[in-house]
Amino acid sequence: MAARKPIDPSEVRAVLISVAPWLRDQNEREPTRTDLAAAVRQTARTLAQVAPGNSVEVRVPPFVAVQCIEGPRHTRGTPPNVVETDARTWLRLVVGFDDMADQIEAGAITASGSRATEVARWLPLFPI
Repeated sequence: MAARKPIDPSEVRAVLISVAPWLRDQNEREPTRTDLAAAVRQTARTLAQVAPGNSVEVRVPPFVAVQCIEGPRHTRGTPPNVVETDARTWLRLVVGFDDMADQIEAGAITASGSRATEVARWLPLFPI
């Protein structure tokens, strides 16, 4: 598989700014699926770049799943360390509107495995 092109932070910021009104207030018009997908994919891939590794899988269905954080490599079956959430919750974490521990407690994020919560160390990725 060919290596992915590095994520351009200015492109990520631009797409995050375009979805920011909805992130601040869910009563605002929901972003287009294209914009939402771009924001989720680019931010998750940014996490994979800044925290490279294969010990934790971050899933934001239906848009993306990335592996990150150094440690034991996962290759088959269900990974032992998984973080899963919806697109809005993920993006609110990325921009610093929410705290990962609070969202896990609220049930908006599932985090399984002893290393899953280590993702919080890299959040927010793009404070706005």
